Amino acid sequence: MRFVPIPCLKENMILGKNLYSNNNQLLLREGQPITRSYIKKFEEIGLQGIYIKDNISQDIEIKDIIHNGLRRKIIQRTKDLFLYAQKNNDKQAFIALNQSEKIVEKIVEDIISNRNLIVNMIDLKTFDDYTFQHSVNVAVLSLVVGVAVNMDRERLYKLGLGALLHDIGKVFVDKTILNKEGRLTDSEYAKIKEHPHAGYQYLKSKFVIPALSYIAVLDHHERYDGTGYPNGKTGDHISVFGRIIAIADVYDALISNRPYRKGLLPSEAIEYIMGGSGTLFDPNFATVFSRKVAVYPVGTCVKLSDGRIAIVVENFEGYTTRPKIRIIETEEILELRNINNITITGIAEI
Repeated sequence: MRFVPIPCLKENMILGKNLYSNNNQLLLREGQPITRSYIKKFEEIGLQGIYIKDNISQDIEIKDIIHNGLRRKIIQRTKDLFLYAQKNNDKQAFIALNQSEKIVEKIVEDIISNRNLIVNMIDLKTFDDYTFQHSVNVAVLSLVVGVAVNMDRERLYKLGLGALLHDIGKVFVDKTILNKEGRLTDSEYAKIKEHPHAGYQYLKSKFVIPALSYIAVLDHHERYDGTGYPNGKTGDHISVFGRIIAIADVYDALISNRPYRKGLLPSEAIEYIMGGSGTLFDPNFATVFSRKVAVYPVGTCVKLSDGRIAIVVENFEGYTTRPKIRIIETEEILELRNINNITITGIAEI
C-alpha cells in the first residue's frame, strides 16, 4: 500500500484503505477501483490523496499509531463536544467530554503499546472535518512526544486531553474569519488570537478537568522566544504541555490542505519545525518530535540523488531522513542510514 496525491491518481487504481465520510459512514471500501468521478469527488472534499494497492507496494503495511476505529470514534466525540460548546448546551457538552476523556485513556494505552513505532500515517483530512481531525492528530502527536520523554500515564492523559481540546476556543470565533481566503485584517487576526483564552475560560468555568490540561489550551500559541500569544510567555515560563502541543499543532496544520492553500510535504513541515527550534519551539521537544515523525512516510515514492526511484519500506527512530527503501526498477533493498553517497532529493509522483 502507498499514498498517492490526488493529482497523480489514475483510473482503475485500487483503493488500499477504507474511506469514511465526515459522519463516519463508509464511502468507499478497500479494494474498490478508482474512477474519474471518484477522483473529482476527492478533489471537491479537499483530500490530499488516498492509499492505493499496486504491484510496487503490495507487501508494504502502513500502521497507524492508534487503531483506526479508535481514531474515528474520537473524531466523532470531538465533533460532538465542539458542536455543543458552540450551542452553549452544557449538559450535552459534559456528556461528550466525558466520553472523550475515556477515549483519550485508550489512545494513551495504544501509543504506549506502540512506543517504538515511527509516526508514518499521512492523514486523510477533508476541508469540512478539518478542525476535528486536526484536534485528534495534535493529541496523537503530542502523546508520541510525551511517551518518548517517559511521562507517566497520568501526565500523558492530561497532555492528551489538553491537546485534544486545544482549539475548542475557535467555536467562539466567526467561521468566516477562520476560513477566510487571503490575508486577515488586523481586527480579524485579533479575533483569532482570542481563541486560546476563550477555550481556557470555557473549560475552566464549565468542567472539572485537570488544571494542566486547560493551561495547555491557554499556552498552545505561545512561542519559545516570546513572540506568541495570548500572554507573550517565553521559554520555561510556557507550560510543558503548551510547548509540546505548539509543535504538534503547527506540524499538522502545515501538512494539511486548507481551502486557501495546499498542505506541505512532511519533509517540508519537519524542516520548518527544526528551523524554528530554539526560537519558535522548545529545542528539546522539537528534536524529540523530529526523531519520532517520519520525514518520508512508509509507502512514499522518492527520488534518489543517483536518479533512481524508490519506495520507502521502513523508518528508523533518529534516522527519519534515512529510511529503508526499495528501488522500484530492480527491487534492491537499501538502508540509507548505512549509506553515505545516496540521498533523497524529493518526492516521486508515480
